Amino acid sequence: MGDTDYVRRLRELDGDDGDVVGGKAANLGVLATLDVPVLPGFATTADAYDRFVDASGIDEEVRSVLADLSPDDVSDLRDRGQRVRDIIRGAAFPDDLADAIADRYADLGGELDATDPAVAVRSSATAEDLPEASFAGQQETFLNVTGSEDLLEAVRGCYASLFTDRAIAYREENDFDHFDVKLAAIVQQMGRADAAGVAFTNDPDSGFDDVVVIEGAYGLGELVVQGEVTPDRYTVFEPTGGIVERDVGQKSRRMVVRGTETEVEDVPPAEREVPALDDERIRELATYAGRIEDHYGRPMDVEWLVADGTAYVVQARPETVHGGREKEFLREYHLEEEGGDPLLSGVAIGNAVGDGTVRVMHELREMDRFEAGDVLVTEMTDPDWVPAMRSASAIVTERGGKTSHAAIVSRELGVPAVVGAANATRVLRDGEAVTVDCTSARGRVYEGHLDYAVEEHRPGEVPDTETDVMLVLGDPDRAFALADLPVDGVGLAREEFIVTSHVGAHPLHLLARNEGKQFVDALRTGIAKIAAAFYPATVVVRLSDFKTDEYRNLEGGRYYEPEEANPMLGWRGASRYYDERFRDAFELECTALRQVREDVGLDNVVVMVPFCRTPEEGEQVLDLLGEFGLPPDDVPVYVMAELPSNVVLADEFAERFDGFSVGSNDLTQLVLGVDRNSARLAHLFDEADPAVEESIRSLVADAHDHDVPVGICGDAPSTVPGYVEFLLDAGIDSISVAPDVAVETMFEVAKHED
Repeated sequence: MGDTDYVRRLRELDGDDGDVVGGKAANLGVLATLDVPVLPGFATTADAYDRFVDASGIDEEVRSVLADLSPDDVSDLRDRGQRVRDIIRGAAFPDDLADAIADRYADLGGELDATDPAVAVRSSATAEDLPEASFAGQQETFLNVTGSEDLLEAVRGCYASLFTDRAIAYREENDFDHFDVKLAAIVQQMGRADAAGVAFTNDPDSGFDDVVVIEGAYGLGELVVQGEVTPDRYTVFEPTGGIVERDVGQKSRRMVVRGTETEVEDVPPAEREVPALDDERIRELATYAGRIEDHYGRPMDVEWLVADGTAYVVQARPETVHGGREKEFLREYHLEEEGGDPLLSGVAIGNAVGDGTVRVMHELREMDRFEAGDVLVTEMTDPDWVPAMRSASAIVTERGGKTSHAAIVSRELGVPAVVGAANATRVLRDGEAVTVDCTSARGRVYEGHLDYAVEEHRPGEVPDTETDVMLVLGDPDRAFALADLPVDGVGLAREEFIVTSHVGAHPLHLLARNEGKQFVDALRTGIAKIAAAFYPATVVVRLSDFKTDEYRNLEGGRYYEPEEANPMLGWRGASRYYDERFRDAFELECTALRQVREDVGLDNVVVMVPFCRTPEEGEQVLDLLGEFGLPPDDVPVYVMAELPSNVVLADEFAERFDGFSVGSNDLTQLVLGVDRNSARLAHLFDEADPAVEESIRSLVADAHDHDVPVGICGDAPSTVPGYVEFLLDAGIDSISVAPDVAVETMFEVAKHED
C-alpha cells in the first residue's frame, strides 16, 4: 500500500472523498475550488486509521469493552469510554504509517519554508459532517503541534477521540456501528489568528435564510466555540451585502500562540469593546460563506480565522438545525402571565419557553442528580454535558454567545437556552422552580412556573388575498422568526419599542453626552432587522411618536420634556420634528433611516409621519426629511390618518404624501371626543361607530381619487366583529394586524373577498 493511501494533500481532495478522509477534510478540499482561502495542509485517511487499528491489534479489545453498552448509564459509559481511549493512546504506529505521516509533514515544512512547522491537528470522522449526522464537537482538536513525534501523538489523540463518551453515545443513539465510522486527521498550518470565530449562512435561531451571522473574538476560535467568551456578532443581509447588525461583545479573554505553546490571556480593557472585525472583513467572510452555501445548496456552519489581515476558512459543515427541513408550521410561544422582574437575563437561544426545577451543576460528576425536565444551570457546557442537555427543559449558562457549544447543541435538541447569563450559578438556587423565556433576543429567567401558550401557523394552508394583509411590529428581535408568515409586508413598524428596549435614553440626553451614535446604531439595527426579514415587501416605519410623558420616562428625559396636562394632544408626532428644541434628535432618526436604505440597501423601507395636524405642517416635515438625507422624491413618505383634519383635508394631504395609514385608536378618540385611556368612557370608545366608519370611508374615497393607497393599522380588524367586511366594502388597500392574528385575518379577508 502506497503513501497516498495513508495521507492526502488537502488541495487534492474533493467532495467525493468523504469516505476517504471524512467530511470535514473533504469539504476543505472543495473550498479551494470556490475561491475560498484555506490554510495549506494534508489529511490522514480512513485506510491509515484501519492500518493503525489492525497493526496494533486493538480491534477485538475495543469491541469487547463496548459490548452491550447502555448509553443512558452515564457512569458505565464514562468508565468504558476511558478504557477504550487508554487502549488507543497506548498503541504504537506501524512504521510504514508513521513514516508516511512524517514525510508529508516534512513536505509541508518545505512549502512553508520552515523546519518542524507549527500545525493544528483536527479530527475528521467519515460520518461526522453528513447533514443527518452532524453534532457539534464530537472529536478533538490539537493546536500548535510541532515536530513529527508530537504530530503522531496528536493523530493518536484524534483516533482516541473517536471514542469520547459523547461520540460513543451519539453513535449508539443514531444507529451507527462504531466500527463503520473511521477517523482521519487534518494537519494544517497553524494560523496565528488575530481573530477567529464561526459564521452561519442563516440565522441560527429562526432559520431565516437571507443572512449570514458571524460571531468572532480575538485570537484563536476555540474560546468562541467553547462559550468561554462573549463574542462580537455581525449580521449581513445577503441580497444586498449590507451589514444589518454589529453587536460588540465583551471579549475578555483570548487564546494566542506563544512560541510552541497556546495560552489564554486577558484582553486589555480598552480593547474589549473594539470590534474584532472591520466592515471590509465582515463582508469578505460573508462572501466566502455565501459561496460555500451556494455550492452545497444548503445552510452551512463555517469556522474562520483572520491572520495578518487575511481571512481563512478553517472548516465548513452543514447546518443541521434548520437546513434541509421543511417548515410544516410556524410555532410561536407567548407568556400568558406576568413574571415580575427577571431573576437574570442573557442571550436567548431557541425562540421558545421552558420551565422546570433548577439544577445547578459545576462539574460533570454531578450529572447523576440531574432528572429529565430539570433546568440545567452551569458555567458553560462542552460535549460531555450532552446527556443532561438532552433531557433538560431549558438551559442557562454563565458564559457563551449564539455560536457557543451550549447554543448550538440547544438548537439541535430544540431546548430553549439563555447563554452569557452572568452569575447564573449563584443567582439561581438549586431546587427552585423557574420559567425560561427565550421569545426575544434577550432571554430572561423568571421565578416560578409561569403559564405560556404555543400557537402553530401553517403557511401552506393560508389563502391568497387581493387586499394586502400586513403586520404591526415593534420588536425587531421577533422579525426573523416571523419572516415565513405569508404576509405582504409590515404596515407599521414602531420606532418607540426600539428606543425604549435598546436605547433607554432620551435622544437629546445622548447628544449632550456625545453619544448620538448609540441612538443611531440601535435604531438602524432594529429597523434593518425588520426590513430585511420581509424584503423586498414594503415595510412602513413610523417616525417616533412618543408623547411628552413617555419621553420623560426615558433616561434624561425630564431635562428636555415639559409637563403637559394632556400629552395625548400635546407635543407629539410631526410638531416635534421641525421644532428647534427637538430638530437635532429628529436628525438622528433620519440618519438611521438613511443608513438602512443606503448602507444596508433596504430600499423597501417607507417612512411614515404620525400626528400631522395640517398640510402645511406636513410640508415642513417633508422639507426636513430631504435636508436630512431622505428626499421625498426618492423615499416614499406616508402620513398617519388619525386626526379629523386628515380626513377633512384628505385631498390636500394626498397631494403631498404617497399614502395614508389609518390609526384607528387615535382617530376614534378624536372623532368621538373620547379619551381612549379612560375607563369611565370605555363604553363610548367604538371603532365601529358610524362617525368613525364614515370618516374612514370618506378618506379612502378621496385618497383613491388621487391614486393614493390607504391602509389601516390597529386592533379593530382583529377584535371588532364585522370590521374586516366594512373595511373591504370601503375599499381599503391594506390591513395591518399583530403577528398572532395575521393568519386568522387572512382567512377572514379571503372569506369576504369571495
